[in-house]
Amino acid sequence: MNFVAWQMLTGDRAKYLGLIFAIAFSTFLMSHQVSIFCGLMNRTRSQITDVRDASVWVMDAKTQYLDEVKALTDQDLFRVRGVKGVEWAVPLFKGTSRAKGADGKFRGVILMGLDDSTLVGAPRKVILGSWAELRGPETIAIDQTGYKFFFPDQPLELGRQLDLNDHQVRIVAIVDSEAPFVNLPVFYTRYTQAITFVGRERNQMSFVLVKPQAGLSDGEITKRITAATGLKASTSLDFGWETIWYYIKNTGIPINFGITVAIALIVGTVVAGQTFYLFTVENLKQFGALKAIGVTNGRIVGMILMQAVIVGAVGYALGITMTALFFDLTQNNLDLRGFRLLPEIMMGTAAAVFLIVLMASIVSVRRVIVLEPAVVFRG
Repeated sequence: MNFVAWQMLTGDRAKYLGLIFAIAFSTFLMSHQVSIFCGLMNRTRSQITDVRDASVWVMDAKTQYLDEVKALTDQDLFRVRGVKGVEWAVPLFKGTSRAKGADGKFRGVILMGLDDSTLVGAPRKVILGSWAELRGPETIAIDQTGYKFFFPDQPLELGRQLDLNDHQVRIVAIVDSEAPFVNLPVFYTRYTQAITFVGRERNQMSFVLVKPQAGLSDGEITKRITAATGLKASTSLDFGWETIWYYIKNTGIPINFGITVAIALIVGTVVAGQTFYLFTVENLKQFGALKAIGVTNGRIVGMILMQAVIVGAVGYALGITMTALFFDLTQNNLDLRGFRLLPEIMMGTAAAVFLIVLMASIVSVRRVIVLEPAVVFRG
């Protein structure tokens, strides 16, 4: 019976390929858009994940996410350092500025000010140069994307100069940092230089980075800091998720991506369902003949479901391959950093395809179950 079902399925090549294309298109669109959405949301916490040396972030009590910064005072830093269980605490500056190249081309940049003595918060991967060179005057490290913007089609080279908010700065390191939410160049420099570059105000400290003493959990030290200082203390993981949820709740990004995924699901279900139904209707006499020779409804339903599973499996494999191929071909594109196909997305898309196949086969199953065997003898 399985061979008969296979022959019936592939007998009409146009409808068979149409079914596979509908499933493949839905699979590609769903997996691709969900992957882009997840990558985009992960970008919102890029400066948090770049910090590997400290596991706790301290900020103003009303801070909701990474890019909403209210400056702390030097006194806040000293109070955090005085909390029992804190091994060390260092300042971190995060702000924006404007940089201009030798050709006059300018762009807004994300400026990160690292602790002068420890440089805590610097990304681990250095492509060219050394973090130690930041100890010189008017020096910066730049991410690879920013370098390509200011020096397009030119080899990576240290010592090049840029104007940063009326300061002449020299590039001493090129680094590979996590892609930011807004695809702007990321500059790194020492804390004291950063606040000089952006112009002095009364308070400039964005965050305090903390490492707890050995044997003390991150959760416990956050509670101690909050209780002792009244500031907000969060682990890197918690602060990252707070940032992601802020963008999910307060922007239209999830709605736009959700609409696209819903359209893919609806289109896949409608097209596959209609095609599968027409395919079943055209084979009613064959199903009637099987019933006439004693094949049970359960066996026939199994044949239809087998056909649906074959179509779903082939369509899913084709669609998910296209998605994987897209991200493989674009992995070296600096503007698409952080976008990739995750195993969780593959499994979720497989579940959605199973739903499409199930819904597409329900109507066909019902039509065959109520079919009278006598249909085979009608003209």
